[in-house]
Amino acid sequence: MNELLQKTWNGDRISPAEALQLYALPLETLGALAHRRRELAKAKAFEGRGNEIITFSIDRNINYTNVCNVYCKFCAFWRREQAADAYVITHAEIDQKIEETLALGGTQILMQGGHHPSLSKQWYLDLLAHIREKFPTINVHGFSPSEFVHFRDVFDEPLEDLVRDFAMAGLGSIPGGGGEILVDRVRQKISPLKAMSDDWLEVMAIAHRHNLATTATMMFGHVETVEERIEHLDRVRVQQDATGGFTAFIAWTFQAENTKLKAPTVGSHEYLRMQALSRIYLDNIENIQSSWVTQGREIGQIALRHGANDLGSIMIEENVVSKAGTVYCMDVADMQRLITDLGYEPRQRDNWYNLVDAPAAAA
Repeated sequence: MNELLQKTWNGDRISPAEALQLYALPLETLGALAHRRRELAKAKAFEGRGNEIITFSIDRNINYTNVCNVYCKFCAFWRREQAADAYVITHAEIDQKIEETLALGGTQILMQGGHHPSLSKQWYLDLLAHIREKFPTINVHGFSPSEFVHFRDVFDEPLEDLVRDFAMAGLGSIPGGGGEILVDRVRQKISPLKAMSDDWLEVMAIAHRHNLATTATMMFGHVETVEERIEHLDRVRVQQDATGGFTAFIAWTFQAENTKLKAPTVGSHEYLRMQALSRIYLDNIENIQSSWVTQGREIGQIALRHGANDLGSIMIEENVVSKAGTVYCMDVADMQRLITDLGYEPRQRDNWYNLVDAPAAAA
């Protein structure tokens, strides 16, 4: 074990079997190793000041529809098309949301929805073109891999063509939603009608070929084993080795309220353990986000000492996780305070981790 600890401290790549050994360490030890790996990853970033900076973004989650026909057991957001509270967003509604985002200094919208069985491809392309024309400075970080697989099946078009056409219409980057656990045994249990692991990874590979940055995610703490969590991390690492297009990794825990999935949930201790292991294992992904949205401000802050270098977004709007019973809010001042309290400099960034604000004036 001492040899593995030294290997990890030095920044060397670890194997799945070694990751399982590290997982069993006391959280304090694992967190210290992850913090060390965070320092190594950020040592050359931001003109050599990466270890002094914690980043955050200002963006807004916009769910363009809640209609979905894959009925994931872990989701409390979806509605059938005939439901009284089913909706599809209008251009006027999205304009108002983006205007509010820009007024708060936002640079991006995260746009995802359900798998709507009736919307046409042209509906999506028109929406993207409308946003690009009216709000040319806003990045559309939208349409998860599982949505693109849905588009493939409904529109009967190759994924390659769909990603290309969406990018030409105005899509700027693709979020990692729908990743859950990239092990088909797990996916068959929690979302059998949704994209399987190879499909999810194929969309990401295509996006990277088209120079679209993406994020990778993991939703854990339900029916998966620890070994399957590590398998998920390994598949993400292999993909990153091949294409290099993941800008960040974000993990969060299953939120159970109002969902149909009957599974034991895990708490903050387990969240911090998995985030720390993610930082160590994903040695080719520079940015690890803290998931304060599911864990709360305090754990979100502690996560910055367990491998995270980014506090995520202030989340002007969040509809999916909140439907499952978790509602945490934060504004820019809160973000800055949590970061400065740890002795770091808070800086706002865009989706590609470019700093978009001015550095704080010297005292």
